[in-house]
Amino acid sequence: MGNKILLTADRTLMSDYHHNEFVGFGTCAPPNFVPEWFYQILFFPKIKTKNGIPVAAPYGLRKIEAQLIKEGFDVLTVDPDHLGKYLDEAKVLGIHVMDPFGLGPASSTFAAILKKEPYLAKYFRLLLEKPEIRRAKRKGLKIIVGGPGVWQFKYRPKFVEEYGIDCIIDGEAEKVVGKIFRMALNGEELPRYYEVSVKEVPSLKDVPNIVAPSINGLIEIGRGCPRGCKFCSVTLRPLRWYPYEKIMQEIEVNMPYTRWTCLHAEDVMLYGANNVVPNEKKLIKLHELVLKKCDGVGWSHCSLAAVASKPTLLSKISEIILQKQQWWGAEIGIETGSPKLAKKAMPAKALPFKPEEWPEVVKTAMGLMHDNMLVPACTLIVGLPEETEDDLVKTIELIDDLKNVRSLIVPLFFVPMGRLKDKDWFKREQMSELHRELLIKCLQHDLYWVRDLIRMAFHGKFYSIALRFLYDLFIKIIEHKAKSPNVLGKPIVTAEK
Repeated sequence: MGNKILLTADRTLMSDYHHNEFVGFGTCAPPNFVPEWFYQILFFPKIKTKNGIPVAAPYGLRKIEAQLIKEGFDVLTVDPDHLGKYLDEAKVLGIHVMDPFGLGPASSTFAAILKKEPYLAKYFRLLLEKPEIRRAKRKGLKIIVGGPGVWQFKYRPKFVEEYGIDCIIDGEAEKVVGKIFRMALNGEELPRYYEVSVKEVPSLKDVPNIVAPSINGLIEIGRGCPRGCKFCSVTLRPLRWYPYEKIMQEIEVNMPYTRWTCLHAEDVMLYGANNVVPNEKKLIKLHELVLKKCDGVGWSHCSLAAVASKPTLLSKISEIILQKQQWWGAEIGIETGSPKLAKKAMPAKALPFKPEEWPEVVKTAMGLMHDNMLVPACTLIVGLPEETEDDLVKTIELIDDLKNVRSLIVPLFFVPMGRLKDKDWFKREQMSELHRELLIKCLQHDLYWVRDLIRMAFHGKFYSIALRFLYDLFIKIIEHKAKSPNVLGKPIVTAEK
């Protein structure tokens, strides 16, 4: 078409986090006692570029790029620091967002405790404040935003107006993105907030393969989740699994950039399954195919119940993976240690077990992960609607029971999403002594394990000694600050290894 569409994301998203996806969690924190330049080196170093084109980009952005190319548009994905070179010819700028205002659970929790705007919100704002974008905007540039964080714009209508965002696309956009970008190129009026309807949700055949590398080799293996937790929006989407061929084709695209891959789904253990019971044959075959091709693998997410339901399956997968690496990681949702709260907010999260068995399911699965070198980064939700003191006591007891499990456990303030989107946010002012005790227990647990995890994460990499020294320095600063009663109301004492 000859019309230029540029795609980008803010600085905190256009990073490979030292080739460790979970290091990216550091972007959820606000600017703090560590100088910003040092913090950026540790948690979101700039990605390599050639003429301003990044060697890899966020996977969601790559999907949109692939769809627009498929429909014949002239598209370029550009690093946020190099937009100036390309904006003169551009008519539309597409921006991928994950947590644009820091309202997501992790960042809103850090922001509440440290009382500052998180890095990821700061850098999204700075992206739109770039003089070159402001200039292009005055000349008629259209700005279209999409990604998992778009729900946050409903809470910030003034920002949308003030920063000249023309259209926000909410949902899986493969079937609608071409139509909206075409309208923008033709100068037609755009809908301010476009919600993808059920009819427009793409089937597998509608989803194109990426055509350029994704950050850290992240590859989607499926979409949707069958668990139906009330606080989650992903569960509102239908469950679809990609065939092996599609997954392997995308891995092939990443090969010139990285020989590692991160398999992404809401629950990797359920690959190929029709319900909440893992499909052993398909999961094993997937890992055999991937590890034949790649030098290593990680998981984005998996569920405790799926792990606990098939202990020998996890061992078989572990055997395949550990032939090429020492460990692998995944994000895990514990959410609560209370069976009563589990039954109210996430009744299907324990399936095929009962919600009443939830703490046992957690302990069993976490023990299996520890034995099989799967390192979980776990979340807890603090302040779920109807949470009682008894629920908090049960959660604190569970954290005590997990002290010997190699893991990170991150408590997150409740954010109204999914079917609980009409409920109130949990705020710092609502914290009780028990909430403080829970947060302190989690911090003690994390400080106990974190040096082991850093050593494992950078083992065998040529730059590991320098990076480990820097992270060690960062942890010492945190430990020092944690001893101050100003952070969580009382000093935190950490156990020695």
